[in-house]
Amino acid sequence: MPPAMLSAFTLAIKQLGDPAVLRVLAKSLVLTLLIVALLGTGLWWLAERGLAWAGLTEGRGLIALLGVVIAGWLLWRIVALAVLQFFADEVVEAVEARHYPDALCAARKLGWREELTVGLRGAVRALGWNLAALPVALVLLVTGVGAPLVFLLVNAVLLGRELQDMVWLRHRHDPAAPAPLGGFSRALLGGAVAGLLTVPFVNLLAPLLGAAAATHLVHRARASHAV
Repeated sequence: MPPAMLSAFTLAIKQLGDPAVLRVLAKSLVLTLLIVALLGTGLWWLAERGLAWAGLTEGRGLIALLGVVIAGWLLWRIVALAVLQFFADEVVEAVEARHYPDALCAARKLGWREELTVGLRGAVRALGWNLAALPVALVLLVTGVGAPLVFLLVNAVLLGRELQDMVWLRHRHDPAAPAPLGGFSRALLGGAVAGLLTVPFVNLLAPLLGAAAATHLVHRARASHAV
């Protein structure tokens, strides 16, 4: 991991004890767990009914459960990032208040409609690209590592863009202004968070750490461009 990226994540980890960050963590975790649980229950019921309709009797519940576990792995990333969009301002503001107070004063406030639109677009984009990658992953399933790598690559690109936008949109006063992070930096950022999302328990913190790290990366990039 490049030094700039490592530094950004180190600072993000150090700020996990900040009361403002802890409040966002609690709210986003509860809401994400609730949504994933509801979606998982619905998917299990649909899968179980579908297998019953197909005439499968033995092991139907287990097969449906396995399918839900796999779907849940994909859903967690999509739902967690979509939920975090609603609280992104609080995370970014907490980081800016400590490290970039001038940027905090100059930031614009996104209205709830804009936040909702951004969150929904990100969720739809993530769902669409993951579904598009599914056939490729299934073909590569026999390799053992091919399928996870396909999803990791797709989600790295998607995550990098979404995390950058959580910060950048608050400071983009000109719609035509170019994004501060290059494609490679966004992919590295997204890849780091996508990797964290695969680690049990750490995946609970991954979206928040990604938002905090993105704040450092975006502001450092803006400062270097301004020089």
